[in-house]
Amino acid sequence: MDYVKLGSTGVDISRLCLGCMTFGEPDAGAHPWTLGEAESRPIIRRAVECGINFFDTANSYSAGTSEKIVGKLLKEFTRRDEVVIATKVFFPEGAAGAATGPNRKGLSRKAIMTEIDASLSRLGVDYIDLYQIHRWDHATPIEETMEALHDIVKAGKARYIGASSMAAWQFAKAQGVARENGWTRFVTMQDYLNLLYREEEREMIPLCRDQGVGLLPWSPLARGRLTRPVGEQTKRSETDYYAKSLYAETEEADNRIIRAVQDVARRRAVPMAQVALAWILAKPGVSAPIIGASRTTHLDDAIGALALKLSDDDMTALEAAYVPHPVTGFE
Repeated sequence: MDYVKLGSTGVDISRLCLGCMTFGEPDAGAHPWTLGEAESRPIIRRAVECGINFFDTANSYSAGTSEKIVGKLLKEFTRRDEVVIATKVFFPEGAAGAATGPNRKGLSRKAIMTEIDASLSRLGVDYIDLYQIHRWDHATPIEETMEALHDIVKAGKARYIGASSMAAWQFAKAQGVARENGWTRFVTMQDYLNLLYREEEREMIPLCRDQGVGLLPWSPLARGRLTRPVGEQTKRSETDYYAKSLYAETEEADNRIIRAVQDVARRRAVPMAQVALAWILAKPGVSAPIIGASRTTHLDDAIGALALKLSDDDMTALEAAYVPHPVTGFE
């Protein structure tokens, strides 16, 4: 395993972050394709054995059961001081379809203070290494949000804070507010980036590179679309309705890119997933892409990407068919 710094901090993270949306009780949340504790155990164990020390979850994943499973299994396989645990706040924790109160969602001081304690309890830890806002809250002044996050850091409940999926101007505003008031600033940006969606290259990525903010791209494999030939389906692809909304408008153009990934993979004699991950790992500013895994072999493919160096011709072939996409991922 390779290790890099988390943005401009002194924290060492594995070059791959294991995304933990896959882990959670299937009947608890909105994702029927998730894995319960027993099915999650060999994957998390394998990740630790392979040297992955960076794990990303969220309070809302599978109604909080993702945090419970991840926290419990990490205790089984490693020590707390050897892992970097990231979680997120914005969406309410709660079962799919369950009624939620008016203060269960968003980034108000009340919501943040409530959710940080709930996440700590579910994870079974005293602190969170990277506490991230999952989305931008249009209903709460950013000053209120940044001060609350700063207070959480000063209270020792989180070591660092990060952001995710917003416009570049919003991120710059948040950082500016924190700077002006002497509050803790974001050290990472978890943004939506893969071969099928590269709109972040226009504004957000240059901003983060200039400011030393580490990039943690989510959905680097386009929710599995970049791992298999056009037309092949999985249980997740058939039931992941959010993914369908992300790619429905650009299917024809995206399919040309998927075929290019398939061609490069065939030529290099590697799985398609390795090609797609090698592309994103080669992007300047990327600290660690957030990978998902529902089988241990998915981890093996991802780790193999660390050693795959794409040529200039490979990169050109992979990028040639891209067309501008509607800006999305902020929902």
